Amino acid sequence: MEDLLTTEIYNGRRLDDFVSLEFLVAVFGSLLSAILVILAGFMISGWVARRIEALSKRHARLDDTLFDFLANLARYAILGLCFLIVLNTFGIQTTSLVAVIGAAGLAIGLALQGTLSNVAAGVMLIFFRPLKVGDYVTINGESGTVKAINLNFTELASIGNYQIIIPNSEVWGNTITNYSAYDTRQAEWIFGVGYGADLGRVEEVIRETITADPRFLSDTEPTIKVDALNASSVDFLVRAWVPRLEFFGYWKDMNREVKQALDAADIEIPFPQRSVHVIRED
Repeated sequence: MEDLLTTEIYNGRRLDDFVSLEFLVAVFGSLLSAILVILAGFMISGWVARRIEALSKRHARLDDTLFDFLANLARYAILGLCFLIVLNTFGIQTTSLVAVIGAAGLAIGLALQGTLSNVAAGVMLIFFRPLKVGDYVTINGESGTVKAINLNFTELASIGNYQIIIPNSEVWGNTITNYSAYDTRQAEWIFGVGYGADLGRVEEVIRETITADPRFLSDTEPTIKVDALNASSVDFLVRAWVPRLEFFGYWKDMNREVKQALDAADIEIPFPQRSVHVIRED
């Protein structure tokens, strides 16, 4: 009976030919819809990503790294939604697929615990921003200027301009010293003078020298105090505020200029010395 039905003539065509034609039309329609959805997904995701990235370019206070991450997150979320729509277009049940992907993700996660910990730490660094590109930092004993913060690692450039790669889990899990976090920094020195020096005169010479430099922040008061009475010298603790970008130059220059100013004022800068008494016994 079934053989007779499959060979039955329906409006001049065999029934199996009719079914095949309908199937081809349905497949072609689904394929066309899938292509349109994918194209629309790439266009919309690209447009949304560009809009998010443009926000950080428009406002200087916004961090580029954070908005690049948000742009990529939005792009892949839209593409993932389009992928699910395409699967539904072909009649594939996405519920079972999501369960399979979840199980596979769990297995992959267990196998890549170290890598995923770096990714999780990278997300924390991007959102909480304890450091940003351009900052000079010390992380786990390594110092340099931050060049990039990726999901897996943070890249530093040392003072000698060699590359330092630190996994994000070590960045987030260690103490971060950020020398660029604030607009001003306090430079500190220890200057030693002889015990015979006039301490008031010493303080005056040091104050005049460090405050005469235009890089010194004139709205602040320097600290100049006797810090210790050492075996060979009276040590002065000196601190002065300076703009962050001028810190290293000012800090280094003052060592030379204060030395020259003390010499010009005939104030002795002693060096370690030891007196040896020889006693002869007949």
